[in-house]
Amino acid sequence: MTEAATEGIGAHPNVQRVRSALQAAGVERDIVVLPESAPTAAAAAQQLGCDVGAIANSLIFTCDGAPLLVLTSGAHRADTKLLSAAAGSRVGRADAEFVREHTGQPIGGVAPVGHGQPVRTFVDRWLARYDEVWAAAGHPYTVFPTTFDELLAITGGTVVDVQP
Repeated sequence: MTEAATEGIGAHPNVQRVRSALQAAGVERDIVVLPESAPTAAAAAQQLGCDVGAIANSLIFTCDGAPLLVLTSGAHRADTKLLSAAAGSRVGRADAEFVREHTGQPIGGVAPVGHGQPVRTFVDRWLARYDEVWAAAGHPYTVFPTTFDELLAITGGTVVDVQP
């Protein structure tokens, strides 16, 4: 990717909203623009040179018609039965239109923060195993480094197990 393209992505409105939300939470993190799109945890991990489990996948589910953000380790698949039990209500997969409507961000780039409205959030307990985890920053080419504790703090998230 050219330097001009990288700068353009870094200035994208979604990325700016994530940057502003992080700053408002007192978090000073550099947002990294990847050389290629990272629509999956495996693609992000390969580009970052880290374990796939250290990628905090941002998955949006529906829960009583509202969005539920699940930050799960890239090494896991989220079990909707476990999520439903934790939410106290039926949880289902959301489609791309629902995701964009409720976060303003595309699938593959959904960040833990920077949405138009607060989103109820679950954070996979497994992510605590890593000193550093990587989360999307509002665009499929952008990520930022963070920690498990910081994810909890900036999202107001609840720790859950996402798979048996």
